[in-house]
Amino acid sequence: MSQQIQQHPAHAVPPWVVRVVRQPGPRPLFERAESAVPAGAKPAALAVAVAGAVVVPVDRPGIGWVLALLIATAVFLACARRFGTRNGTRRWRQAAWALLAIALLAVGAVRAAEWLFALCALAAAVAASLAVVGKRTVHGTTYDVLAVPLEAFRAVPWLFRRGPRSGRRQGRVLGAVLLSGLVLVVFLPLLISADPRFAQFVGDLVPEVRPVSVVQGALVFAVGFAAMAAVFLIASDPLPEKENQPTTFGERLSWTSLLGTLSVLFTAYVGVQATALFGGTGYVLRTDGLTSADYARGGFWQLCACTVLTLGIVAAALRWAPKTTRADRTVLRVLLGALTVLSLVVVLSALSRMWTYQQAYGFTVLRLLVEVCEIWLGVVFVLIGATLGTLRAGWLPRAAIATAALALLGLAAVNPEAAITTANLDRAAEGKPLDIRYLSRFSADVAPVVAERRPDAACLLRPLAGSLPDDPWPAWNLSRSRAREIVQAKPCA
Repeated sequence: MSQQIQQHPAHAVPPWVVRVVRQPGPRPLFERAESAVPAGAKPAALAVAVAGAVVVPVDRPGIGWVLALLIATAVFLACARRFGTRNGTRRWRQAAWALLAIALLAVGAVRAAEWLFALCALAAAVAASLAVVGKRTVHGTTYDVLAVPLEAFRAVPWLFRRGPRSGRRQGRVLGAVLLSGLVLVVFLPLLISADPRFAQFVGDLVPEVRPVSVVQGALVFAVGFAAMAAVFLIASDPLPEKENQPTTFGERLSWTSLLGTLSVLFTAYVGVQATALFGGTGYVLRTDGLTSADYARGGFWQLCACTVLTLGIVAAALRWAPKTTRADRTVLRVLLGALTVLSLVVVLSALSRMWTYQQAYGFTVLRLLVEVCEIWLGVVFVLIGATLGTLRAGWLPRAAIATAALALLGLAAVNPEAAITTANLDRAAEGKPLDIRYLSRFSADVAPVVAERRPDAACLLRPLAGSLPDDPWPAWNLSRSRAREIVQAKPCA
């Protein structure tokens, strides 16, 4: 465990805030936090947790998710001056990750597809963690993307510690809360009874209290409190940044043999399968006994596996392959460049196969996600190609994470379920079969497309009408609101 020294600055911060000066080097992940609670951290974390319990609709996408993150961001920024200032470069980098997290959670206010919002919420959690951490720490990228949940184990006991004058501060905060509650108890019933419209406004504003909602609110409160405690701990007691020191593992001969063999193997495969790789429908029709399903499935998942494995090997070579001499760097650039180009060819081949399969058998969410994932892998290989000039890939992991998050935002922007429905309706217009049962399982995102394209839209949307109850204001969603209007305007006979 690294040695810690507590210092009490004379004028920079209030006397009850204890700064920790940490010697360089990693610390155990679950080491007990020794720094004192900064003034205002506990009530701030409690306020964010209470706000999250009120506004987050756990059971569906809604505007409350992004509102909770905006509240947490505003509270943290209000308290940030207690943790000292940081350089401008890091602030801009952290602001970019924070904006990305907010944009990802804002998808819940626009799209109703739960699978899409679940992916965006996970990506938002990663982006928020990177926004809090800042630059790469000594624990590496894996820790950085999981910093908030990992540090929550240390942060909650840290936040409950009592510091000097904590009793007096807590008494003042409790007194302010009690006075505010007294004002609400006295004046709110009078105003409600004075005007029916105000009474309706308050009724719409206050969520309905049910046993399930109480459990959900308690869960959100616990998660929000622990997360904010972790954020305050990371901000006040940050880990040292990771230095870009070159590391090597293995000899040039080993890496040259590995990368060279893989390059030759890929070259031979691409050369032999050149016609089949990009033959598409024409190749299928010219080949006896080969259907679209056989063509698309014949090696698609194997090609995907090869792409992922190659990506791991290339990333390992960038990090650990010897780069001491000019010959080392030249050989590494040539081999990695060849592998990058050949891997892009394999990615394009996999996309071609999946496109042929979808044209023959229709479009689905799973097939679209596979295509998006393949495109993202291709983008990562392009990023790898950009590192070959300097052979420095310290920025690559976060760049790959950022492109994945941007891919999700792009997917949300095109409205994937509506796009799939449109493509399948176009196929039906050409005389191809349409799977009505599959389309009926989609969310409210497809309602405008179905209402515009199908004369029997009212009956097709009947299963959707049963899943569109009135949303409380924290669960407001644009797609569900539009779908509700469409269903009410076109009842099924």
